[in-house]
Amino acid sequence: MNRINSASAGVNNSGYELVCGLETHVELATATKIFCGCPTGFGGEPNSRCCPVCLGHPGTLPVLNKEAVRLAVRAGLALGCEIHLSTHMDRKNYTYPDLPKAYQISQFDEPLCTGGFVELDSGKRIGITRIHIEEDAGKLVHDAATLIDNNRCGVPLIEIVSEPDIRTAGEAAEYAEKLRLIMRAAGVSDCRMQEGSMRCDCNVSIRKAGEDFGTRTEIKNVSSLSDIERAVRAEMSRQKEILDAGGKVVQATLRYDSTKNRTEIMRLKENADDYRFFPEPDIFRFVIPQSVVDEERAKIPELPSAKRKRYIGELGLPEETVGQFYGYSKITAFFEDALGFGASAKNTANLLIKALYPAFVSEDEKEEFKVKVTPAAFAELVKNVDDKKINFNRGAEILSEMNRTGKPASAFLSEADTKELTDKELESICLEAIAANPAAVSDMRDGKEKAINVLFGYIMKKTSGKADTKKAAEIIKNNV
Repeated sequence: MNRINSASAGVNNSGYELVCGLETHVELATATKIFCGCPTGFGGEPNSRCCPVCLGHPGTLPVLNKEAVRLAVRAGLALGCEIHLSTHMDRKNYTYPDLPKAYQISQFDEPLCTGGFVELDSGKRIGITRIHIEEDAGKLVHDAATLIDNNRCGVPLIEIVSEPDIRTAGEAAEYAEKLRLIMRAAGVSDCRMQEGSMRCDCNVSIRKAGEDFGTRTEIKNVSSLSDIERAVRAEMSRQKEILDAGGKVVQATLRYDSTKNRTEIMRLKENADDYRFFPEPDIFRFVIPQSVVDEERAKIPELPSAKRKRYIGELGLPEETVGQFYGYSKITAFFEDALGFGASAKNTANLLIKALYPAFVSEDEKEEFKVKVTPAAFAELVKNVDDKKINFNRGAEILSEMNRTGKPASAFLSEADTKELTDKELESICLEAIAANPAAVSDMRDGKEKAINVLFGYIMKKTSGKADTKKAAEIIKNNV
């Protein structure tokens, strides 16, 4: 994964500390909208995927989508939340051009889920305050004029609200990335930020060490992991300039301009918005059977954080290697299937990263992971590397050809590739290496043990990586 290193994103020497929390809107992976039967797919002709219900026409009544509730429950379980079995929907009243009803059906005083956390790689836990269900609004398209596309109206969302536990801009980006991995792995959402199916509002304030929380501002609809870090950094800088000049930060809603790398005030907020919440009169209070919670808990696979720990702790893989692929479910399934056919974890992971992974550039391509190599065929190739019949670089070359053509490794392995090296041949090459590298031999005789690596390099090149270095070292030491 392309995670931003939170350790490098700490507070600068200004003496200010960041206090940050994220409100993350995640579109649920349902086929239809939350209160009607309109499809939820991305795109489509503007205003072609809406009906009188999601547009709030008079006389229409919403019907709650059970699958949306199930997915929201699963999201809460994946984050370790408490699930409240009895709850209700509320009406949130506000007027905006992309909200044709002039209200949004959401949850206020009784959210579906509370508590829970997201654990960062450092072990720090970012607390979850609440998760509630709601419907999405439409989309404003700014061209020569501002146009309204209502296709997104009524798409089911969950809003995941974190505690203000984030202390660096890097932590903010890592939290969002971890959240995305969890939601994807649990099958709650595809979390395609470029399509708007995951969007973050960043609540930012700064303070001197030991002081109370500062005045909070909210950066709306940040839609990429890198922009989250940059937006939080930019807003910290803006607030620092105000405070250092003797001013006061004013509570406001902001947007982040990624081209200028700065936050800009959209509207001021003297106090909290008054949405005049009241229980939604058209949807009864609903009760979720415990059996449904148990069913959704059973659907949650091993989550990415646990998989990462297992790969590092049990399989002994380097953190950097694991970090590149542990969050993609199809890649990890392929990896583990190959291990099941007897391939070693180290060479399987390294060959996967070296020869297959570079073909997939976008997040969607990595999620799909369409390859022409089966796990069984991959494992057979890896075992040739494990058994030193071919060296790693030759294995990577063959794997690339296998993926290009769909043919097995045997189609590319030559007789020279698979021919085993005899002890007599190894001894002859070791003696040749000694004769060809007198300077290294002299260094070895002077007690410079690392000089033997020069001879190893010669031997491995001559044997295409097949030589047993332990045997070679013994031969060399007996003849130097």
